[in-house]
Amino acid sequence: MITGELRSKVDRIWETFWTGGITNPLEVIEQFTYLLFMKQLDEVELTKESDAELIGIPFDATFPSDKQHLRWSKFKNEEATNMYNIVMNEAFPFIKNLHQDGESAYARYMGDAIFKIPTPQMLSKIIDGIDQLDMSGHDAKGDLYEYLLSKVATAGTNGQFRTPRHIIKMMVNLVKPTPSDIIVDPAMGSAGFLVEAQEYLRENHADLFLNAGLKEHFNNHMFYGFDMDRTMLRIGAMNMMLHGVDNPNIEYKDSLSEQNTEKEKYTLVLANPPFKGSLDYEAVSTDLLKVTKTKKTELLFLAEIIRSLKVGGRSATIIPDGVLFGSSKAHKEIRKEIVENQKLEAVISMPSGVFKPYAGVSTGVLIFTKTNAGGTDKVWFYDMKADGFSLDDKRQPIEENDIPDIVERFGKLDEEIERKRTEQSFFVPVSEIIDNGYDLSIIKYKEIEYETVEYDHPTVILSRINELENEIQQGLVELAKMLEE
Repeated sequence: MITGELRSKVDRIWETFWTGGITNPLEVIEQFTYLLFMKQLDEVELTKESDAELIGIPFDATFPSDKQHLRWSKFKNEEATNMYNIVMNEAFPFIKNLHQDGESAYARYMGDAIFKIPTPQMLSKIIDGIDQLDMSGHDAKGDLYEYLLSKVATAGTNGQFRTPRHIIKMMVNLVKPTPSDIIVDPAMGSAGFLVEAQEYLRENHADLFLNAGLKEHFNNHMFYGFDMDRTMLRIGAMNMMLHGVDNPNIEYKDSLSEQNTEKEKYTLVLANPPFKGSLDYEAVSTDLLKVTKTKKTELLFLAEIIRSLKVGGRSATIIPDGVLFGSSKAHKEIRKEIVENQKLEAVISMPSGVFKPYAGVSTGVLIFTKTNAGGTDKVWFYDMKADGFSLDDKRQPIEENDIPDIVERFGKLDEEIERKRTEQSFFVPVSEIIDNGYDLSIIKYKEIEYETVEYDHPTVILSRINELENEIQQGLVELAKMLEE
């Protein structure tokens, strides 16, 4: 989450877009992203040049010798009109055609990209502003996207694109992606889950890049993301490319529709599907309706996740609390499917403030493995009370944070068996969950320990009050004497 000076700088850039006539939040983000992309392409090139010079080996340059003037570090110093002509007529077409084969997600969704900044003066001001942004922090880029996308929520319909960066990271750390995984986000937004997954692999499995097969898999066959908004597809494709994934499989697709026929393709799902809205039965895949006949998207996405996973595949998905305890037939059907036919491993209850300021809904994280043969014997519950930020609209950083504890405990579930239900995490046997109608809300199983509080006898309390009263009266007398002097 960005705060302070960086946030103020971003707000000023946003205001420049707004006053210049670009007022659609997604269009602002899109144009902002094109320029960030140009800046970061140059920064990546500078790093490659430095490494090549240090090691003394050649490298594959993004900018040919006759295109050096298209680099951010070059054109940012030009006079406004000349800068505008370079960016609009040369640099922007250059980034649109980086993958000229037309087969990559980047090429598909950049094909209809339009540069909309109308004047040289406006562009010059925006470039100056972006050039002053300190993006050196580990999560700076993701935090910037998170902040920009939070502005989209003011439009009211796009909140599903926003998943807080630290929650994404927690979920990735819980499921621990492996170099052989095939990872999908069926409602990807800006591709935050995919970006964090590749970051985890770089940090924990760096040796995969020494294996030609695994490296090829990483760049071409590991990451899949679907969305129904072409702007978000462009942003997601640029986001992945800037993070070093050459050819992510990012597609325009309605994951719930009859046209989506994918089955048992992926080994890991990371998702925060849309919570709101319902669909016509006619538009929904009949395969999904067989699992749970409903129009509710949050239930249908769980059915789709199960269908899309290979046997042995895992899922970490954010769901609204209503999924855990809803009493409708559809709610019970999807919970029964996960509990009895798959292997439900964990339910992590999150406080309602996690998605503020744009949504106050209480949510949880479901972690399960597809088996098609059951296997749930006991389910681990965790009651998250703090995520490192205040739970009000300001979401200021605080010391209290359960996330490290969640990740550590989930990695050592054998040590959780003896924990009592009065504690923050505990196991519940599957038989008890079935007896409770597959209810997965933590409140159903958590025990609250009440402490007996003993109060002094009223006469003792009254005596203390009298003593205090006498002290006050004595103090007033002494004060009056001091004033008389």
